Amino acid sequence: MPQQEPTTTHRRTRLSAADRKASILEAATTVFADVGYRRGRTAEIAARVGVSEPVVFQNFGSKAALYAAVLDQVADWVGTGLREELDTCCGGSVAALLDHVLAPGHIDRMHARGNLGALLADAAALAEEPSITEAYGRCTRRLAEELTALLAQGQRAGEIAPGLDPAAGAWWLLSFVASHRFRGTALPEESRTELEDGLARLTRRMLTGDAGPRTAGN
Repeated sequence: MPQQEPTTTHRRTRLSAADRKASILEAATTVFADVGYRRGRTAEIAARVGVSEPVVFQNFGSKAALYAAVLDQVADWVGTGLREELDTCCGGSVAALLDHVLAPGHIDRMHARGNLGALLADAAALAEEPSITEAYGRCTRRLAEELTALLAQGQRAGEIAPGLDPAAGAWWLLSFVASHRFRGTALPEESRTELEDGLARLTRRMLTGDAGPRTAGN
């Protein structure tokens, strides 16, 4: 998945209602990706935009609703990012895109604080907030649809295993990425890197039917 680092812009000029809402959403994405939902403060988000904290609530209603709106936008960003990487970095090859996504250390970097993987991982653990749970489900399903389309495209090009169900492959890949935090907690540190790389190679072989891994650096 692309390692998009959300950015925010300090705006002090008067904004239209639509621009103000977009700016709040942008700042919220940065704050939540940096420190998580529970530690993220709406006061900090407001300060980044240059508005008062009540303006944040006037636009989104609650902190949970703001986080849910961030998740809805993340699905668009990640889907667009995957397509851009496919075209610009991978020469239109879905297998090469998989190599990039599954390259050693890439998923670790995706989940580092400040990146969207960390934001999605936080969302998966916020079961006490129904609106966030619903938004996380929508986001994940949209990502699964995008990955399904990409795998089907690769299948037509002969890069993905012909017998693979693209939807099942998409959910397998998402499950592998989403379980990063579980593996980081459970795997012994001395063998974690080796096991992570082995799991990535196994995932690639399952999706492509190719016994030879082509992860970056190999």
